[in-house]
Amino acid sequence: MPIRRFGGHRSLVSHSQTPKLSYGYTKMNISRSGYRVFSANSTTACTELAKKITERLGVELGKSVVYQESNTETRVDVKESVRGQDIFIIQTIPRDVNTAIMELLVMAYALKTSCAKNIIGVIPYFPYSKQCKMRKRGSIVCKLLASMLAKAGLTHIITMDLHQKEIQGFFSFPVDNLRASPFLIQYIQEEIPDYRNAIIVAKSPSAAKRAQSYAERLRLGLAVMHGDAHHSESDMADGRHSPPLSRTTTGHTGLELPLMMAKEKPPITVVGDVGGRIAIIVDDIIDDVEDFVAAAEILKERGAYKICIMATHGLLSAEAPRLIEESAIDEVVVTNTVPHEVQKLQCPKIKTVDVSMILAEAIRRIHNGESMAYLFRNIAVDD
Repeated sequence: MPIRRFGGHRSLVSHSQTPKLSYGYTKMNISRSGYRVFSANSTTACTELAKKITERLGVELGKSVVYQESNTETRVDVKESVRGQDIFIIQTIPRDVNTAIMELLVMAYALKTSCAKNIIGVIPYFPYSKQCKMRKRGSIVCKLLASMLAKAGLTHIITMDLHQKEIQGFFSFPVDNLRASPFLIQYIQEEIPDYRNAIIVAKSPSAAKRAQSYAERLRLGLAVMHGDAHHSESDMADGRHSPPLSRTTTGHTGLELPLMMAKEKPPITVVGDVGGRIAIIVDDIIDDVEDFVAAAEILKERGAYKICIMATHGLLSAEAPRLIEESAIDEVVVTNTVPHEVQKLQCPKIKTVDVSMILAEAIRRIHNGESMAYLFRNIAVDD
């Protein structure tokens, strides 16, 4: 009895007919059968990345409707059959983070109950990634979100530049944490004149490893900023002052713990010579920009004649566009993992690098069962 094989197959296209694209990837042309790509949000800003990915794959975006009821409940209607297929859900995170999460959960569950074979979430910016450590009487929200996604039916996640790589351990299914650094490095080489006169800057010691990786691949110098007028993320309340001093105890009162000296950060200093150079600050997320603005002022005082900021995820919340426009920062370069078209209209200093190519290649390789190692070539652990 002949064996029937279901699923997609690789198309046979000669290399002479396949146009070469930048970053070492080739244009993709794969069968439309066996998988579908959906967007978990129907708004124009959020579907832009999904459309770019499907155009590179040569497929159409799956037919679905995602909307809010009059009572703000999320409703998802999938308009085509997904039975026995690999389904990729692309969800970019707009400002309303919680609504985006519910859209992803509801769509994943709808596809699960529609007998989809595999449900892969393509979440370029993973929300709540900063809440991955225990703080005082709080919770590790990132772990909670990972459990919710697994319960909803997701079997795999494609994301980019997690805030902490250890977040992958929160999941009970595979997580592919792609890197945006090759795209940002190519932007530096092609779009920044005289980049050989630049220096890579880490705005805090915790970002030094990432900055060192950029500096080594660009063959540039490295500078590290130390000290802060504000409390950094690592100095948030973590329970060291609990219980309150006014609380009365009825148990043993003779216990004396060693006295810990309170931390006192010095004023911001720069370790490294930035005089007469282009200062390029690298980070994974740029959200509230006060720290970046303060760093830019210090670098200007130290003699840097141009200041650029490179980050994967441009959240740019609150008054970020106005603060950037009024600051000493000359350019902010982010990828399109998060919609920020409105912010670009408010601040012409914001530039965008497209990463849809690597996301589309990841989808193609996962569907075809190919190795993902090619996407991580020359990628350092500290990127």
